[in-house]
Amino acid sequence: MTKVVAIAGSPSHPSRSYAVLEEAQKILKTQGVELEILLVRDLPAEDLLHARFDSTAISAASAQVAAADAVIISTPVYKAAYTGILKAFLDLLPQKVLVGKPVLPIATGGTLAHLLAIDYALNPVLGVLGATHILQGVYLVDTQFQRLETGGIEFHDPDLEARLRSSLEGLVRSLPAVLTAV
Repeated sequence: MTKVVAIAGSPSHPSRSYAVLEEAQKILKTQGVELEILLVRDLPAEDLLHARFDSTAISAASAQVAAADAVIISTPVYKAAYTGILKAFLDLLPQKVLVGKPVLPIATGGTLAHLLAIDYALNPVLGVLGATHILQGVYLVDTQFQRLETGGIEFHDPDLEARLRSSLEGLVRSLPAVLTAV
């Protein structure tokens, strides 16, 4: 079975960006794709802050990303960029961990003013990690959806729902091409 790992970059839980991953998990399951969600906030803070590459928890999380067929990265936008905790984790990943994997960035924010945070802040780091197949990111404004207590989200904007579904379908479609090209 195809395995996709989603890196949840929010420092809080539950969060809107995590709820989007829960929704993605439901959508991908209907397409026969398993989505494992890796909560960066659950990794030992000291290991992240002190860049302990040899940490058991960090090594296990890195191995989870390395074993994935594709990666989704979800983060809230703070101060026009992704979260610091996500940056700390990405800095500890092996240099070329994303080579040969399609990557779908997803960001949530309070305003459209940070719409380009994916393109200008997150995508360059993904490139440094070896990602050559970065899909068009999905940016969700907080007013366009609501986190459900039962998991996932309720959309207030049908265009947003269609965009997220389309992006996830694009991720699934990119898997065979990427896997056979490696």
